[in-house]
Amino acid sequence: MIPRLTAASGPLAGQTFALDGPGLTLGRDHGNAVHLRDLAVSRQHCAIETKDGRLVLRDLESRHSTFVNGVPVRERELEHGDLITVGGSLFLFQTRDDEPEPAREPVVLDERIWTSESTVHLTMDAFRPEAALSQAPDARTARDLQALLRIAGALHEIRATAPLARRLLELALETVPAERAALLLLDPTGAFVSSLALDRKGSTEPFPISRTLIERVVAERSAVLSNDVLQTGGWEGVASVQAAHLQSLLAAPLTGREGTLGVLYLDTREPGVHFDGRHLELVTAAAGIAVVALANVRHLEALEEETQRIEEALDAGMVGDSARMREIQRLLARVAATDSTVLLRGESGTGKEVAARALHRGSPRAGKPFVAVNCATLSETLLQSELFGHERGAFTGAVERKIGRIEAAQGGTLFLDEIGEIPPALQARLLRVLQEREFERVGATRPIKADIRLIAATNRDLEKGIREGTFREDLFYRLNVIAVTLPALRERREDVPLLASHFATLFGRKIGRRVLGFTPEARACLLRYAWPGNVRELANAIERAVVLGEGELIRPEDLPETVLESAPAERGGGDGGPVGKYHDTVNAFKQKLILDAIDQAGGNVTRAAELLDLNPTYLHRLIRNFDLKERT
Repeated sequence: MIPRLTAASGPLAGQTFALDGPGLTLGRDHGNAVHLRDLAVSRQHCAIETKDGRLVLRDLESRHSTFVNGVPVRERELEHGDLITVGGSLFLFQTRDDEPEPAREPVVLDERIWTSESTVHLTMDAFRPEAALSQAPDARTARDLQALLRIAGALHEIRATAPLARRLLELALETVPAERAALLLLDPTGAFVSSLALDRKGSTEPFPISRTLIERVVAERSAVLSNDVLQTGGWEGVASVQAAHLQSLLAAPLTGREGTLGVLYLDTREPGVHFDGRHLELVTAAAGIAVVALANVRHLEALEEETQRIEEALDAGMVGDSARMREIQRLLARVAATDSTVLLRGESGTGKEVAARALHRGSPRAGKPFVAVNCATLSETLLQSELFGHERGAFTGAVERKIGRIEAAQGGTLFLDEIGEIPPALQARLLRVLQEREFERVGATRPIKADIRLIAATNRDLEKGIREGTFREDLFYRLNVIAVTLPALRERREDVPLLASHFATLFGRKIGRRVLGFTPEARACLLRYAWPGNVRELANAIERAVVLGEGELIRPEDLPETVLESAPAERGGGDGGPVGKYHDTVNAFKQKLILDAIDQAGGNVTRAAELLDLNPTYLHRLIRNFDLKERT
């Protein structure tokens, strides 16, 4: 027969499209062979093409992807019985007329466990849910296809394990005449870690399930249907199961590329209610769809957990026992609970973004997005598009609508780093956002409400910018509602050991090296150095020491040369003591060489650099590090 595509649901439900040409396209545009009036469908969504005698489905960079059997694909060779989801439409691909399926003989897995003649066992490796449901489109098949489409659509929108499990059980109870349902989840080792139960009345009270049954389903990767459970003997836990007066049960593993992630279980105690083979196939298909959604959610949760761990680690930039840092931590804690605009000031590397994230996490908006933009890295045109977004055709190259960062931060926090670098034209638009709490995309005329909290940061002197006319005074006062100046690291030297120990632990864990601390000489080096790059420079220095060093303690030779060349700290901070005989001797010899060369060059540093065969810039750095300027 000629291959065909049948619409099982959506605006074209019931229509069939023959694939007797070179191929066809599906999309929202009128020029497509399959025209779908659905906003969830792209103008050119996907195409079915003939390649070497095979029919291949190719996604045309659609916005919401194309799914085959519940899995998003870029390109996929189609097989008889494949289910294709495009937006809100479900299509059945067929290359032959289905013949009546031969009667299925019950499979006896283990006579000790399975003795009922009404037990059916489906091996997952041999089961294809799309083929099982690709029968003639009778009323029940249509309902089953609609149910699978509902399940696929609902599950792929959920981004957390608990609500996904709850929704899966709700949909399973809507689809199958079961009284109770449960989802048992496994960890990567195959151990059961959690479960959720649900019945038709909405109760989540746990109920007994045979462990032997579940373990066999996982081990054999098999879906199981068993009727007349009361006559089935030999189960582990049979007393509790039979005491529940079960009439029929279903169990299907959630098995995918990452292995078996869980088991979907349903049963009923209602007299005369029994599940059949079609119920088994439907539940197995639903489990096949759910495993993709569950794997995606677990991956997303793992990424979010890692992100949170990293962000908590970055909070080390706010760690400190100095009086100045304790004062700032108290101030940030008080400000976080409000919606007030905050202006963070301080040198580069002092942890302004870390402070902004701390404000966000301590605010009522913590569950919403935190969106950061570095205003110094983009041109005026790109920054305008990045902040406000644009409509399709707003300018050359705007081939589609783009959501800006302000819109992406709706309900959450927008962090504008290097706010002093924003061009004057954009300053006026940003002022309107703060005053009117609304904005417009580039090329649009309809305003959009801006439900955001703004946190800005700068290392520039904005008051000087106002005097020079490069920064708007009215914008400054809108930003400067609450100003927090973060101190340079040289102003809180007592915090250096604490920060250094934290970074050593963090990077040691990251690369698998055990770091117990620092030698006294290495600690002295850290305390003597002025840290012009602040916390960021300290973190980089410790990461280098952890990666290149050996042993359980970080030694002076593991640190960057600039740190080793540092002169004793100014009074008030403590120099931490000697850095070791070797390094003190080397530093003293370097200083003598430099001073002798400058004397020989008559005080000309450039000429002295030539005598020492050094780059003048490097010699200037040595003079600064050794604090030799007054002696030259």
